Amino acid sequence: MEKNIGGIDRVIRAIIGVVLIALTLFGVIGWWGWIGIVPLATAFIRFCPLYRVIGFSSCRQK
Repeated sequence: MEKNIGGIDRVIRAIIGVVLIALTLFGVIGWWGWIGIVPLATAFIRFCPLYRVIGFSSCRQK
């Protein structure tokens, strides 16, 4: 897996993931908030399968 998530994209994904999970744990939103695991995981591994499919990368070119 080649990295295709850059620095700013990674931070935004992590924040969105943590916020969704926190809102779910505090009962503000329903069970669907567990979808926050997806952006959190992609931020951690720096790879997004959807980016690969559409041929996009937010990483800087070497």
